[in-house]
Amino acid sequence: MDKVSSTVEEYLKTILRLEEKFEIAKTSVLAEVLKVALGTVTNTVEKLEKQGLVIHEPYKGIKLTEKGRKIALEVLRRHRLSERLLTDLLGVDWSRAHEIACKLEHNLPNDILKNLEKVLGHPKTCPHGNPIPTSCGEIFEESSEPLLNLKQGDVGIIVKITEEEKEILEHLRKFKLIPGSLVKVLEKTSVDSLMKVKVEDVEAFLSFRLASIINVKKV
Repeated sequence: MDKVSSTVEEYLKTILRLEEKFEIAKTSVLAEVLKVALGTVTNTVEKLEKQGLVIHEPYKGIKLTEKGRKIALEVLRRHRLSERLLTDLLGVDWSRAHEIACKLEHNLPNDILKNLEKVLGHPKTCPHGNPIPTSCGEIFEESSEPLLNLKQGDVGIIVKITEEEKEILEHLRKFKLIPGSLVKVLEKTSVDSLMKVKVEDVEAFLSFRLASIINVKKV
């Protein structure tokens, strides 16, 4: 496969993430996530469609073709293994790993990636709990649901954090809301759109928005 630009890779990876969340990527949301003008997204998507990487359905959104999905999964694999390299071997804080990995993901050759995966012990997830695609382009998701779905008194083990902005991750870690932690819902009020949760001896109030990006396995 011909080498594609880092811009194309970033678009395809982002479309893949949006498909996972919403089943289809809307141009307005894509522009918001990538922090570019809507017109720029429209022009780029037209080029991606001509290359057979995406299908754009007017008034609906964008979906990856098989070819586009293959590239997106390769980028995601490089990204999440880069995050593991940063946190596991280089001691970078988990809140910074995503940001730095966004730069590394476009420049890791496949032979280096295989060696890196071996050195890391073939990890299944990134530091934030999101699954690392295999070299064959498969991705295995552990069954989970948003913390927001749980009711008062419910308990769950945190599986993954689906959004990885530095400020969000710093906030979650302060309250021990990280993959593997056991979290209990103490209160849930729709009036204030807040959840009160407890992890070990730490209690925290979470907005429904924040609770929606923390996926848990109910126990």
